Amino acid sequence: MSKIENNIEKEAVLTSAKLMAGSARTAPKGRGLDRTSIRLLIGDEIARLAEMMEKKSEKKIIDKAFKRDAKNVRNSQAILLLGVNGTTPKKPEDPINCGACGFKGCSEFMKTKKNKGEDFVGPLCVFETLDLGIAIGSAVKLASYFNIDNRIMYTIGAAAKELELLDSDLIIGIPLNASGKNIYFDRT
Repeated sequence: MSKIENNIEKEAVLTSAKLMAGSARTAPKGRGLDRTSIRLLIGDEIARLAEMMEKKSEKKIIDKAFKRDAKNVRNSQAILLLGVNGTTPKKPEDPINCGACGFKGCSEFMKTKKNKGEDFVGPLCVFETLDLGIAIGSAVKLASYFNIDNRIMYTIGAAAKELELLDSDLIIGIPLNASGKNIYFDRT
């Protein structure tokens, strides 16, 4: 592959990533409130993220996934991070009290001490996590439309949280690549 071809593919990925960010931002949000965050990583930031994923693999039970995904990250042309803050419910002054967070209502949920687990902060309001899921779906749908190879990765989000790349309680990463073969398809 020539350098020109490689640059064209990288530009296609970057253009698609920016459009994916727009799609994630405008995705429907529960109760009209948006607590999602978005960041695009390129270049040295990708290498830094992969290093953190390898570091996390040394102490995680699912270490094989972190190591495998770090290799994919290193070979990606861009990484889209999507996160959400969800340790407070939407509109606490007008609570839904659905109980999906595991508490009897929003007031009990708000009084609960928030804890950082191995990777993320919780408990989280289900409406905030749903917003994140819808934003992710909107973004990857657009990547699919443009035939940009991608995958949704928990492991990227865990490393991004460790590096404080987004001010979010929960982060998910979407690596992006355009090449002759989908590098995320038959990973080992």
